[in-house]
Amino acid sequence: QVQLVESGGGLVQAGGSLRLSCAASRRTFSRYSMGWFRQAPGKEREFVAAMRWSDSNTYYADSVKGRFTISRDNAKNTVYLQMNSLKPEDTAVYYCAAKSDPWRIATMTAYDYWGQGTQVTVSS
Repeated sequence: QVQLVESGGGLVQAGGSLRLSCAASRRTFSRYSMGWFRQAPGKEREFVAAMRWSDSNTYYADSVKGRFTISRDNAKNTVYLQMNSLKPEDTAVYYCAAKSDPWRIATMTAYDYWGQGTQVTVSS
């Protein structure tokens, strides 16, 4: 199975940037669709961004389009989430997730593997 470890979270001022990383444990990483989700305290986990393994197409939640970019480095078994123009409402625990098919990549319950999460806090 796939193990995922997120890193790169922290405290940042509004308008700033962070890059989250998610390191996967398998050399077959390139055959997994990867997603980023986030969960604020007291709220449900929500979709942020994803990349489909079959064609590397990317998908974003409307709330982050134009600000966040998902990418991957298959040689390093790592997926990234570049977050620019951060807003206080982006504050959440961010999770990376993996699934072994190219379908339903924006659906949280469709993912098979999850990291432990990394905290992102954006101050006003």
